[in-house]
Amino acid sequence: MSTKDALALLAGAIIVVSLVGTARTPPATAASPLGNTGGTLPGLAPIISDADKAEARALIRRLRTRGLGPNAGYDRARYGENWADTAPGVPYAGNGCRTRDDLLARDGRNVKYRAGSRCEVVSLTLDDPYTGRRIRWRKDRAGEVQVDHVVPLNYGWRMGAPRWPMSKRLDFANDPLNLLPVYGAANEEKDAAGPSGWLPPQRRVRCAYVTRFAQVAAKYGVPVTPADKKAMLAQCR
Repeated sequence: MSTKDALALLAGAIIVVSLVGTARTPPATAASPLGNTGGTLPGLAPIISDADKAEARALIRRLRTRGLGPNAGYDRARYGENWADTAPGVPYAGNGCRTRDDLLARDGRNVKYRAGSRCEVVSLTLDDPYTGRRIRWRKDRAGEVQVDHVVPLNYGWRMGAPRWPMSKRLDFANDPLNLLPVYGAANEEKDAAGPSGWLPPQRRVRCAYVTRFAQVAAKYGVPVTPADKKAMLAQCR
């Protein structure tokens, strides 16, 4: 074999090895909540293994329970400006971008920004964790993708948020751990329900969803109803 032929064969082998390695390790498009305690990784990957489900159940069991309190005095404005960039203690705050745009950029693919802006997202592709549908979104159809509060603001209000300082309410409303861009119709169907009243239509992410709910509840000291805790444990059997 000539030197030229040997080099060509070696180059081909390197390409094959590279392609095989790429096929085995595709880029992640969604993160398990168990490995995303800061909320800065995209999406909501299913929790599948028995060990991970056991870890999720242990987290859920630690949550305090109580009945839903009154809704008196609730208003979205009690959590500060909508998608404020001024929350004092959460990732992305103070970067000059609205929280909604930060979350669209975190979870979207093929993200495009308004000309001259490094923040304002005008189009993207989203794999919705709640329904499993792929959404090719544009800003002129803004409501097709909505950013869901995993633990709803109204739920937090009825579980003690009126007694929180404003800084904590601002963090709760803008914490990426508590936020997921999703199909708008699913978000509207959920409204302010806890897990006993609503779960994602895509069954395979339900354990991951209630785990994310538990992470937020634990971080902010939000109790859950007994019915919600029972429903959450049932998703991670």
